[in-house]
Amino acid sequence: MRKATAAAALAVLFSLSSTPAHADTIPAERVTVDVVTVNGSGCKQGTAQVVVSADNTSFWVIYSDYLAQAGKGSPTTEIRKNCQLTLQINSPQGFTYGIAEATYAGYGHLARGATGTQAVSYYFQGQSETTTWKHNFTGPFDDNWSISHRTEFDQIVHAPCGEKKYLNVNSSLRVDKGTSDANSTSFLTMDYTRGEARTLHHFSWKRC
Repeated sequence: MRKATAAAALAVLFSLSSTPAHADTIPAERVTVDVVTVNGSGCKQGTAQVVVSADNTSFWVIYSDYLAQAGKGSPTTEIRKNCQLTLQINSPQGFTYGIAEATYAGYGHLARGATGTQAVSYYFQGQSETTTWKHNFTGPFDDNWSISHRTEFDQIVHAPCGEKKYLNVNSSLRVDKGTSDANSTSFLTMDYTRGEARTLHHFSWKRC
């Protein structure tokens, strides 16, 4: 089990984080995250990192080799990439949490006729309730992308009070060449480039 700690080079990013409206429910004691397991073709060993914001409102997942592609020269194993993170969120006594909002970002190049999908689901160990978000892309597309998913407060799934339950974060990228030109290659990437952390997850805190 590895302890996720804030890198000094990323500290400035968290100064830009917005504080949720219910600031009185944010725990004052430091929140940490243990990365229990990392599995998937989109997050090979050493290519994913978790960093918690200094104000306990959010955490980043930083990917450095997360790319799906289809088309000329691309094997079928590259069409879909996924990453499942099993996280232990160490919340202070008297608080529980859920995921209220997440922002995923990267770069995409989709030829005309090609499509892509970015998806993510969250669920707690031993619980059937799952929060799932999905976004579709349609070619032609050649640009940076940023997608924010948000769940209404009354629909947020929170961890059981007083229990240590792992949070599973399962994300994926998929590219379909569709009717695109046979000589074209299309791709979607979700990674850490140009000094920018790529995925931000906002906590929803509740008092137990």
